[in-house]
Amino acid sequence: MVIQMVLLRDLFAAATLFFITRYFIRLIISKPRRLPPGPKGWPIVGALPLLGKMPHVALFELARKHGPVMYLKMGTCGMVVASTPDAARAFLKTLDLNFSNRPPNAGATHIAYDAQDMVFAEYGPRWKLLRKLSNLHLLGGKALEEWAIVREIELGHMIRAMCESTRRVEPVVVPDMLTYAMANMIGQIILSRRVFVSTGDESNEFKDMVVELMTSAGFFNIGDFIPSIAWMDLQGIEGGMKKLHKKWDALITKMISDHKKSAHERKGKPDFLDVIFANRENSEGERLSDINIKALLLNLFSAGTDTSSSIIEWALAEMVKNPTIFRKAHAEMDEVIGRNRRLQESDIPKLPYLQAICKETYRKHPSTPLNLPRVSSEACEVNGYYIPKNTRLSVNIWGIGRDPNVWENPLDFTPERFLSGRNAKIDPRGNDFELIPFGAGRRICAGTRMGIVLVEFILGTLVHSFDWKIPTGTELNMDEAFGLALQKAIPLSAMVTPRLAPAAYLA
Repeated sequence: MVIQMVLLRDLFAAATLFFITRYFIRLIISKPRRLPPGPKGWPIVGALPLLGKMPHVALFELARKHGPVMYLKMGTCGMVVASTPDAARAFLKTLDLNFSNRPPNAGATHIAYDAQDMVFAEYGPRWKLLRKLSNLHLLGGKALEEWAIVREIELGHMIRAMCESTRRVEPVVVPDMLTYAMANMIGQIILSRRVFVSTGDESNEFKDMVVELMTSAGFFNIGDFIPSIAWMDLQGIEGGMKKLHKKWDALITKMISDHKKSAHERKGKPDFLDVIFANRENSEGERLSDINIKALLLNLFSAGTDTSSSIIEWALAEMVKNPTIFRKAHAEMDEVIGRNRRLQESDIPKLPYLQAICKETYRKHPSTPLNLPRVSSEACEVNGYYIPKNTRLSVNIWGIGRDPNVWENPLDFTPERFLSGRNAKIDPRGNDFELIPFGAGRRICAGTRMGIVLVEFILGTLVHSFDWKIPTGTELNMDEAFGLALQKAIPLSAMVTPRLAPAAYLA
């Protein structure tokens, strides 16, 4: 018995020595797992208090100190921030598949039907089906051509309404006007009807819902980073999201119900929603539920109206601030188009200065200042730094656009920078990481093509059709309001004067 106990003791000691030795050998021969540099932050909450009310600006300043790949402890979660084109390329191109999912968050849960939409859905068969149907029948090149007439008609409605405002000597509130017009464009394509017959309380409420969605979804919610206290809703964000979701769900439910009742009116002319219901199942057996379809409509009506309208509003504000840009744009358009007709989409390739204005706005005022967050599926390495599994990724698109190492005089609004030299070939569609307003990689914004078409066509039409001035006695405010989309803190309000032949506004 004693001998057995001695043998067991010696065996246990030998095993312990073996595992300790192996551990230290691994420690010696393995590469050190070095996290990217970053601020220390506070106990428990980490770097959350450092972000303030303008996280994109705070992260830009922190990156200047800590480097292009920066690691922050955010509550119990880790977050890595990419702040240069090369860093963005490493994450969104080289490691694209590893960062193809979104982290869980309150916005996806409480607004987007528990991530049943296209924006927050897990990368997989359901997401691919949502994306495929959207590209084929709404957002892709062929679909955009088919629906060009809708954009032209709705823009005509907007132009004529603006002419009416000039007769009443009233300023045009740009974001209200744009949201109303874009919602009707999308409504015509998705539902075969205008969402709003006229501007008024209903359309204003819709705009408020869109802005609230984009603002609340952009918040850094403490509960997302410290899940154990999420139930407390310390900032009141989740309660607001739940109330907002009820409003959106009621609106979308009514849209679908009215659409089904009018099915007989669309015999042989199916719209986007008809196509979605008819093709809701793919060859892999993945089937879209009614909730998936409602969540997709939520994406299209919110992101489809807000992101493009914010870009157009910023562009007009920058041009009003610098009338020389307006004069150059008018001169180009008058030469190519003249003043006897409205701008058409086919004119845009002949208007390089207009396209340069759009690119310069994407650079200085990207609609999503921090690319929608992603999360690492597995541990990986970037620039020699170890990135653990389940690390959140933010790409500071706004910061890249303001980087003096990338752009000359980045705080100036200078469209000419895109007319010659190395910048002339830069394209905003996700391959040139100096300018990625829509993101990049497989989770690039699904509406990239549509967004570019809308911005160029609508902005071009507004510039060509009118002279713009700030109302007498007011000042132009260029402050930002942070959210999922980067809004102007004070909406642009301007007096417009028609500059084309009267018949051009009747077309």
